[in-house]
Amino acid sequence: MDLAFVYSGRLERFLDSDVISAGEVAALLERRGVLDGTPVFLDEETQMPVLALCEYGRYLSTSLLDEGTLKDYGRAVFRTDNYLAKLESDVLSASESDLVAYRDYRTQRQKKPISWDAWSKESFVLDDLYGFLVDRKLLSHRPLRVAARGRNALAPRVRSGMDIRHLTFEQYRYLRDVGLGGQLSDSQVDLGYRGWSPLRGRAGSDIALGSGTRWREWATLLLPEIGLWPGMPSGAAEYTVQACAKYGKDRTIYVPEDAVGSAELFHLLERPDIVRRAARSLERKARDLFVVSDVDVAGGRVRGILDGVMREFEMPAMDAKLRRITVFEGEFGLEALTLFVCRGGLMPGADAWKSYRHRAWTRMNALADDATPLLPARRWRWHDLRHTYALRLLTYLENMMDGQEPDLQARRRRHRSYLTGHIRHNPLLIVSRRLGHSSPETTYEYLQYTDDLINEFEAAFSGWIGDDEASYADIASHAIGAAKGGR
Repeated sequence: MDLAFVYSGRLERFLDSDVISAGEVAALLERRGVLDGTPVFLDEETQMPVLALCEYGRYLSTSLLDEGTLKDYGRAVFRTDNYLAKLESDVLSASESDLVAYRDYRTQRQKKPISWDAWSKESFVLDDLYGFLVDRKLLSHRPLRVAARGRNALAPRVRSGMDIRHLTFEQYRYLRDVGLGGQLSDSQVDLGYRGWSPLRGRAGSDIALGSGTRWREWATLLLPEIGLWPGMPSGAAEYTVQACAKYGKDRTIYVPEDAVGSAELFHLLERPDIVRRAARSLERKARDLFVVSDVDVAGGRVRGILDGVMREFEMPAMDAKLRRITVFEGEFGLEALTLFVCRGGLMPGADAWKSYRHRAWTRMNALADDATPLLPARRWRWHDLRHTYALRLLTYLENMMDGQEPDLQARRRRHRSYLTGHIRHNPLLIVSRRLGHSSPETTYEYLQYTDDLINEFEAAFSGWIGDDEASYADIASHAIGAAKGGR
C-alpha cells in the first residue's frame, strides 16, 4: 500500500488533466470538507484508492484535526499495513495475533524500539480505526478482544505519568547564553561561535519560559501580539491564543516585560538583516502568500489578499500554517508578520526549532567543564521551559498564600475558607488556568516536584528573564490580579 496526503496548494503546479482543472478539484475538496494533510491510501499495484481506509481518512478530516495530526494518523496506519504485508496480511484482514506481533515489533524488536508512551498513541489510532470500520459496517467485528476494564491486547503495558523535566536557574542560563546565545561558559563572547541568529534563540527561550506556553503558542507569535508594532506601547504584552493552542482552547497569554525586551532586541538587531536578505525571494512567492494590507491592533484583525481574494482574519483564529505565509509590506519589501523568521524570510517550522535546540545541546556538552552546572541526563526540550515555568510559579504562589504563618492548621483553613476564594486564589488552579490545562488533574502532576525547587523564598524568581532584575514576581502578581478579576 502507498500513502499520500491532500495538499490543495500544489494542485495548480502538478495537476495535469484534460478532465478536470486544478481549480475545480480545489473547490471540490473545500465543498466536501477535505482538509490539507488528509491521508489517502492507495493500492500499490493499481494506485487506486483503498476505499475503506480512505473513508477513515475523510472521517479524520471531518474531525477538524490539524494537518500534522492527520499525517501522524495516516503514517500510523501505513506503518501497520507495511509490517502486516510481511505476514501476508493487511490492516483490513489482520487477526489479533498479527497486531500483537506488530506491537512487539514496534516496542521490542525493531532497530530502535519506541517507548510505551509513544506506542500508546499508535495503539489509540488503531483502536480508533477499527472502531470506525465496525461502526460503518466496513468490518464485521474488531480483530481485538476487549479484556477487563476495557483494555485490549494493544494497550500499553505501562501507564506512564507526565514526563515533567524542569531546569534549575544555572541550567537555564547556561542553555540560553551558551547553548543558544554563543557565549563561553565564563560569560565571555565566543569569537569562534558559528551559530546563526543567537538573539533569536535567546528571545525564544525567554518567551517560552516567561509565558509558560507550548511551543506552537509562542513560536507562531505575530508582531502585533507581542507589542512590536508601530504605535503600540512598550512593556509587558498580552495576547489571546486559540487556533495554535492545544485542542483550540482559547486563553489569554501574559508575556512579562523582560521577555518582551529579549524579543525586541532580536527584532531590532538581527531580524532586519534576515528580512532584507529574504525580501526578493518573498516577492517571487507573493501569489502563494497572505499579503496583509491592514492590521487592526485594537480589533485583533488582519486584512489582505490570499489566493487573489480579499480576506480578513481574527489573529487568534489564524493557525500556524496561515501565520507562516502571512506577510506585509515593510521597509525592504515583503516581510513576515511573525516575530520569528528564518533564512527564507518566513516563520521557522517545527524541524527548524528542533535543530536549534539540538545544536545548542551539542554546544552545551562540548563546552562543559568543572564550572558548568550539572546538565540534564537527557537532551533538553523546549517543553522543559513550560514545566519550569509551572513549577516555579506554583511554588511561588504557594509561598505567597502561606506567608509566614507557622501554624499548619491555620494555613489549611485559609485555603478552604470559601469556595470562591479557593477557585480564585488556589495556586494550583491559577497555574492550571495559566497553562491552559483542560483539567486541574493534569496540573496535580507538578506537585511532587515543588518541594525541591526553591531554597530561598525571596530569591524565587530573581534574574531568570533578561539580564536585569526579577520578572517572575510580575508574572505571579499578574496571575493573582487576573484571578481577582474573575478570569
